[in-house]
Amino acid sequence: MKRLPLLRVGLFLLAAASANYALAGAALAGTVLPTIGSVVFTPAADESQVPERFRLTAATFAWKAVLLPLDSQTVEVWDVTFPSPVVTPDKNNNTVHAEFYRSKLDGKRPAVIVLHILGGDFPLSRLFCNRLAQEGVSALFVKMPYYGPRREPGSSKRMVSVNPNETVEGITQAVLDIRRAVAWLAARSDVDAERIGIFGISLGGITGGLAASIEPRIGHVCLLLAGGDFSRVPFDSPELRKLRGEMPKEFRDKETLAKTLSVIDPVTYASRAKGKRILMLNAARDEVIPKECTLALWKGFGEPEIMWYSGGHYSVIVHLPRALQRVAHFFGSEPVAAEQ
Repeated sequence: MKRLPLLRVGLFLLAAASANYALAGAALAGTVLPTIGSVVFTPAADESQVPERFRLTAATFAWKAVLLPLDSQTVEVWDVTFPSPVVTPDKNNNTVHAEFYRSKLDGKRPAVIVLHILGGDFPLSRLFCNRLAQEGVSALFVKMPYYGPRREPGSSKRMVSVNPNETVEGITQAVLDIRRAVAWLAARSDVDAERIGIFGISLGGITGGLAASIEPRIGHVCLLLAGGDFSRVPFDSPELRKLRGEMPKEFRDKETLAKTLSVIDPVTYASRAKGKRILMLNAARDEVIPKECTLALWKGFGEPEIMWYSGGHYSVIVHLPRALQRVAHFFGSEPVAAEQ
């Protein structure tokens, strides 16, 4: 992916003003006394209808939050941790790390789970979180399994692996973590539990689309550069075809790969999200997520509103200001009948 370094440069330049304080604040977090509490996760009334892989039983989990230093009249940022409902052999990965961008506007605010890209570059997610909070929508940036502080030092373990079985387990854990994150938001007195949404970019969009179909309390869904039927990517994506040669031999067959990944493919469960408020933002010439994959998810969702930006998966960054505005408006505006 020769264009990735250019993308990263662009993200850091665009996000520096709103994101650097979170990075700097993390280093100072230990100087502030944490706030602690607990949340009771109560399964949905129809939890038995949730696919078995993604079900959670009733449980009480503890959380800790540390206020990060930030001089702002409209936003405050908290470093939040709570245990993952999945216990893996990797100790660091068993704690979910998140950043809560809390709007200081009065009353119960809408809230959004925000998910990051495959490369694990966090400034872009922080930029969207900051914009959302500035517009009165609190945002919880969740770091997915094996990213950032969830990765053991020196470990090569990743949520998305060349071994599809490991990818299945990683994305399954991500969805279960998101379900706990939704419960954490819903338990807050400053969050409108009826207006919880999810926003994700690229890998975060794929995972967000899956979580939106699984978690009943997510009612508002915006996905940027996402799609489904993603077992096609190593075969159809010009950028990622080389991954097929790195997979174990038994998964280099298209049908075998599709069957293995179907249990975490958002298209498999997309019909469960019909009736939710959904917006898809995509690149017209995406060289990473084939257009057919995007359309497969769009059709599965029941053909909700979709926008096509000119450019590819990386060059679409020129539309970032428009995307920021569109996403903030989507989550900040009151739902209307036409969007149901």
